[in-house]
Amino acid sequence: MSLTLTAMSNSAGTGGQQEWSGPGQTPGPSRGPYISVITNRTTNLLIRGAMLFSVGVFLSLVLNLLQVQRNVTLFPPDVISSIFSSAWWVPPCCGTASAGIGLLYPFIDRRLGEPHKFKREWSSVMRCVAVFVGINHASAKVDFANNVQLSLTLAALSIGLWWTFDRSRSGFGLGVSIALLATLATQVLVYNGVFQYTSPDFLYIRSWLPCIFFAGVITMGNIGRQLALYEYKFIQEKTHQD
Repeated sequence: MSLTLTAMSNSAGTGGQQEWSGPGQTPGPSRGPYISVITNRTTNLLIRGAMLFSVGVFLSLVLNLLQVQRNVTLFPPDVISSIFSSAWWVPPCCGTASAGIGLLYPFIDRRLGEPHKFKREWSSVMRCVAVFVGINHASAKVDFANNVQLSLTLAALSIGLWWTFDRSRSGFGLGVSIALLATLATQVLVYNGVFQYTSPDFLYIRSWLPCIFFAGVITMGNIGRQLALYEYKFIQEKTHQD
């Protein structure tokens, strides 16, 4: 009887620590429902997308407020209806773009088989965000002799941001491509009277705008890569276990 009770207690104790995947397979460590949800790729993708969207909305409100206060951008009076002095459609558009960029960067890295490992820590990401905000601040508040000097300075700062926090060819290529598309979309909006720039010097817009877009793409790409790093580590650990 004592042997039977001992065997039952041992099986109950080990049952809470291991689970069988199927006949003929070795038992693996038990995963609770919380861990299984977090490591599910679809759920992880949705969580990362929501976080990137929130970051994009917050940055758009702060940076657009800076541009409006300095009269760099002008919206029609009837669309200035929020306390953030911004048109209602600007934050959702920026948030959606941020989510797309932040998810696209790690996806491209995975497709190329070259996971980005340069300065992969949150302190580096926070510094990247601070530099991006500083570049926007310079574009709105720092006075330059002419627009060419301002554009060249912001271009150098944006490339410096890429070199300091990214240094990947895929990151640079995506940054340039998305910046050009965003500039073209902005030109269409300005041409149709949605908003305007006070001193346009390049096809209805400011010539330094592509530099701002490029810096923003690099920043959101870094945030997206950092968020995806946890999923990548889990996949690597699972591969080693298999």
